[in-house]
Amino acid sequence: MDPLEQLLAERACERLVLDFVHRLDLGEPASVAELFTEDGSWRWPAGERLVRGREALRQYFAGRPADRLSRRLMSNVLVTVTSPDTAVARPYFTTHRVDGHQGGMVPAGPPTQVGHYEDEFKKVHDTWLLSGRTLFLAFGGPTPRLPG
Repeated sequence: MDPLEQLLAERACERLVLDFVHRLDLGEPASVAELFTEDGSWRWPAGERLVRGREALRQYFAGRPADRLSRRLMSNVLVTVTSPDTAVARPYFTTHRVDGHQGGMVPAGPPTQVGHYEDEFKKVHDTWLLSGRTLFLAFGGPTPRLPG
């Protein structure tokens, strides 16, 4: 693979990692499904969850509570291109999240989750998409609810 093509593939996949969390935290959560292949999947082995297919992903992510405030911090995003049409990554994440948000700033608290994703990417018609994302938590707890 040409070095420039490899660099462009790595950057496109990094962008997907970041676009995913921006859509969840700042955009329309259901639109996360558009970042996946038609048969893409989201797995959480510890929670025995598997969501497969773009429409199922749309419904899953749209089901987030409307009053949820979340911010994810991504780091250590290292993409490895495995072929001209496939790549993998293992980014770390930290999630700060509360339910019952009615607006304004929330006092800082500990993160709700810290872990990493194992991502699989596939190039479809010149566009890189997630073909699979698996979530692994090293630290986790319940989402706090604000008094209200």
